[in-house]
Amino acid sequence: MCDTCGCNVTDSNRNLVEAGGKHAKTEAGNEAIEVLQNLLHENNHRARHNREHFDKHSVLAINLMSSPGSGKTALLEATIDALNNSSEPLSIAVIEGDLETENDAQRIRDKNIPAIQITTGNACHLDAYMVHDALHELSLEGLDIVFIENVGNLVCPASFDLGHHLNVTLLSVTEGDDKPAKYPVMFRAADLTLLSKSDLLPVLDDFDVSKAEAHIRNLANPAPVFQLSARKNSVHNDQGIEQWIQWLKQQITHYKKHLSNGETLLPKVQREGQALHEGRIN
Repeated sequence: MCDTCGCNVTDSNRNLVEAGGKHAKTEAGNEAIEVLQNLLHENNHRARHNREHFDKHSVLAINLMSSPGSGKTALLEATIDALNNSSEPLSIAVIEGDLETENDAQRIRDKNIPAIQITTGNACHLDAYMVHDALHELSLEGLDIVFIENVGNLVCPASFDLGHHLNVTLLSVTEGDDKPAKYPVMFRAADLTLLSKSDLLPVLDDFDVSKAEAHIRNLANPAPVFQLSARKNSVHNDQGIEQWIQWLKQQITHYKKHLSNGETLLPKVQREGQALHEGRIN
């Protein structure tokens, strides 16, 4: 897939394959495949470095994934509002990924939360090099969570380790309840699936919550599935956001317990997705 669209080579890792780069020369034979494998190997190495940086500061890193328009930024805005009104607030920051513009990062900054924008150009996912560059602009001191809002795409983001700890996937109820079956790599990777825009369920007759969850369970993924709306003055907002906040706090406790034991949390990076990006699956 990415060996076709070209997004394996991004502005952040291009120096590795250009003239004089570490992987500019390959062994004779399957040069294209070897380049893809080398780039993924380098990405995983940089991801480990990123995770060590997060762990040093005891900051939980969460990769937010979904198709475009599913409400990732709206979820973050609602999360900020909820935390501001919480008796036990969390300190957060956001790394935003989009092909172009700083629109989403500015929405977060407008709520007085640090946000670093990554513009990926033609790349349909973030990689560990991009996140590493963003971390040079972001102070982790005093933070509890860094949300990494990935590029809107239901395929590639689940195949790349960014140095994060957990994956959260949004499925908008406007997209159809069969998306987990159609895009199994993404939903198999999820530590939590949020059914976003759930306030629209009463007026939609083509989204069955039980079917969506059944498709996720058919992927052998036991992770929770929450209904949630980021819209204010919605019962789905009050109930879903509260459940979401409680889940976040539980994950922080779980993460810090691992750190106290000298361990970390590793994300569910999908191996079949990595094989695809390495060129081993056509």
